[in-house]
Amino acid sequence: MIKRLTSDFYNQSALILAPKVLGKLLCRDIDGKIDKYRITETEAYYGEEDTACHASKGKTQRTKILYQKGGLAYVYLCYGIHSLLNVVTGKQDHPECVLIRGAGNFNGPGKLTKALQIDRAFNYENLIMSKKLWLEDDGFSYEYQTTPRVGIDYATEEYKNIHWRFQLK
Repeated sequence: MIKRLTSDFYNQSALILAPKVLGKLLCRDIDGKIDKYRITETEAYYGEEDTACHASKGKTQRTKILYQKGGLAYVYLCYGIHSLLNVVTGKQDHPECVLIRGAGNFNGPGKLTKALQIDRAFNYENLIMSKKLWLEDDGFSYEYQTTPRVGIDYATEEYKNIHWRFQLK
């Protein structure tokens, strides 16, 4: 049975959710046509102590969404070109999220958002209630592997090398 993910799911830690989001369906309604893509790759970003997390410098206009209760989309512009989709997770006032790096045949977070027409207008989209963007669980069973996150050369060695990138096998 397919079910839409609820606040109970999103209110868990990003470190717990990043592997749990794998295999879920990323659903996008574009002009009444609903497309669903199986999530194949994620990364966790966890707290101000994580030097790869946007909140590592504290709460700013850009990062205040990360301090919200889980269940919102955090969409930011990377390199001034690509909109990247993250799922805000956890409890209020602790900044954390899960980056959706791949889904379906779209490998790479920029390719994915471009294909699904997700841009900065989706920042703060409520994934629990949205009619345009949400996640579903169809009971898909899977195995995964972990590796270090990519594209975070600015982070300290500890956080560059931590295995918080998750991929379906």
